[in-house]
Amino acid sequence: MKTSITRSAIPIAALLAIAAAFSAPAVADGGTISYTPIDLGAPLGGTASESSSLTPNGWVAGAASLPGNGTEHAVLWRFGFPTDLGTLGGPNSAVAWPNHSVAGQVVGIAETADLNPLNENWSCGFAVFATIDNHVCLGFVWQDGKMTGLPTLGGVNGFATSVNDFGQIVGWAEDTVHDSTCAPPQILQFEAVVWSPLTHTPRALPPFPGDLDGAATSINDRGQVVGITGTCDQAVGRFTGRHAVMWDDGRVIDMGSLGGIAWNTPMDVNQEGDATGFSDLAGDSDGSPNFHAFFWKRGQKMVDIGLLAPGDFLSEGLGINDFDQVVGISIPSSHAFIWQNGTLTDLNSMLAAGTTLVLVLANEIDDAGDITGIAFDPNTGDTPAYVATPNRAPDGSIISFSVRTTNSTSSPKTMLSMSIFKQLQLRLPYGRFMTAPGKVP
Repeated sequence: MKTSITRSAIPIAALLAIAAAFSAPAVADGGTISYTPIDLGAPLGGTASESSSLTPNGWVAGAASLPGNGTEHAVLWRFGFPTDLGTLGGPNSAVAWPNHSVAGQVVGIAETADLNPLNENWSCGFAVFATIDNHVCLGFVWQDGKMTGLPTLGGVNGFATSVNDFGQIVGWAEDTVHDSTCAPPQILQFEAVVWSPLTHTPRALPPFPGDLDGAATSINDRGQVVGITGTCDQAVGRFTGRHAVMWDDGRVIDMGSLGGIAWNTPMDVNQEGDATGFSDLAGDSDGSPNFHAFFWKRGQKMVDIGLLAPGDFLSEGLGINDFDQVVGISIPSSHAFIWQNGTLTDLNSMLAAGTTLVLVLANEIDDAGDITGIAFDPNTGDTPAYVATPNRAPDGSIISFSVRTTNSTSSPKTMLSMSIFKQLQLRLPYGRFMTAPGKVP
């Protein structure tokens, strides 16, 4: 294990970049921005890992596969050194959404040793973990070396997605209602939840009027929460995402859509209350995925971020910083993108010379411009987590914020093999609904 830790350690210069100041980074004149990706490895014995969170104190959180890649554990990289956060007694755990806290708290989803008495697939086994084993899933908070399960609303399962600097945790949890709008094997209703600091008492957030179920995906320090409401459905997106919403000061605000009635899902909200996610286009009456990444600013219509490459038909906005830079993935080319000032760019066109990693997914971007997600290593076939840091001038300023537009909409040079695509498919939010490279739904 010592060799794995050493191999995964981040150079000191990169650590300083990750822990950069909260204010907008200074920009030197001239040049084009380029990123240097740092391979975080797969520290738990498998060949895959994912980083979903960057915190201002230099922590990176996500998950890594165990030998055989059939199970995974939540992982926290502190200053480059990985810690296995364990589980709640079951086989799997993960930090699946961006966490924003600087208070030493990390939240995610973990399985317990108990089997679900209702045999529900639930959100964790159906859309996050590689295997569906019917273990009970609970949201967790990890702090000071201890993982603690979060209570539900009386039902079996729960899921934690995000925590702010005040210790407010959001996610979703089942109650005791047998919901007739559920798609089998799902049985119980679930609602968006805020867990209080310290006591972790759950409080349900009301669905948009006319809806029954919901889920919260992100919270900022203002207490603004984004998420979805709709019907119970399969407990994973689709018609549960009839409405993309923001809960703000007791109000449920409809964020609109890109024209569809399903999969309308905000994934991250910044401190200004701006959000990104994905939303179906018109013509989705059967629930088939038909979504594009979006940017949303309160009081304005959703902006369709679009697709990265010819042949792509889906995209997801997964992370946003306070400067409205959005990162995500375009599918099936499976390349990470950055969107800023109305321009969509393949992150792989912005990598420093000599880089061999292919960035296939970007989960989060912080205010220093650092980006984290999943990469593909063509030399080993592994899919490791990465942190990509902007290259800086000697005074610490980013060389430029202007991006190359050449090749930003051309077909990516590196296409993933079917086996690598399947690995990615299991690690992408709602990825089980993706189709294979070169195919359309």
